[in-house]
Formats: sequence, structure tokens, C-alpha cells
Amino acid sequence: MVSAGQVAAFAVALVFIVVKLAGAGYLIWLRIRAVRQRRGVASVFAAAPVPYRQRRVMLEGFVVGVANPKAVILFAAVLPQFVNRRAGHVPVQMLLLSLVSFAIALVSDSAWGLLASTVRAWFACSPRRLQLVSLGGGLAMIALGLLVAVTGRTL
Repeated sequence: MVSAGQVAAFAVALVFIVVKLAGAGYLIWLRIRAVRQRRGVASVFAAAPVPYRQRRVMLEGFVVGVANPKAVILFAAVLPQFVNRRAGHVPVQMLLLSLVSFAIALVSDSAWGLLASTVRAWFACSPRRLQLVSLGGGLAMIALGLLVAVTGRTL
């Protein structure tokens, strides 16, 4: 005899599989549409709004980084492990570790931002490059959708 718990577990697993397959199918369908329409990427890219002034972009990036709750969680969860309590001045050590982490993030994020800006300008020079990137991204997302569909939990 099958218990109510077993029926519930089967139903949850079945719903999970249905939602997973529906999500994978939707992802694949969206990406197939994007691959078919990749020739229009250049016109959309060219019609993109004019970038903000650099000062405003830097300020917005700083505000987003400071207001990011993940940073607070990181500092609260990870940094205390590196504090030497016997050395004293725990708040000063935490502040110093936070400043080092902030400096590393500032340099790293700035480098990524400059690299992204350079790559964007390089791609914007050629509609063919934009089409190839759109095709490559679309095919990668289709592969990801197929991977989601065929892996994971089974009944």
C-alpha cells in the first residue's frame, strides 16, 4: 500500500520535472527566436542610448556596491575568521580588512568595466561581429536549456 507521504513526494517530484521541462523549453524557444532574429541586433545596438558621463557611471557603481547586501553578508560572515582577537583592536582589524577588500573590489570592478567598454566598442564597429556574438550566445543558451532538460532529478 502506498502512503500519503509517498504520494505527496511523487507529486512534488512530478511538479518539479514539469516546471523544469517547461522552463527549459521556454528558454530554448526564446533563444531560437533570438538566433533567427540576430540580423536585427546591429540596429538595436546602434539605437542604444548614449552612454552616461563617466563621473555619473562611477558614482552609480559606487552606490550600488556600497548598498549591496551581499557585501555586508560577506563582511559579517567571512572577515571575522581572519581577525586575531588576541592581538586586540578587533574593530580596527575589521575596518582594515574591509578596506583591503573594498580596494581589491574597486580595482577589479574598474578593470572589468574598462574591458567591457573596450569590447563593446570593438563589437559596435561591425554588425557581423554582433551577429556572431548573438549567434554564439543563442546557441549557448539553447545548449543550457537542453542541459537543464536532460539533467537533474528524475521520478
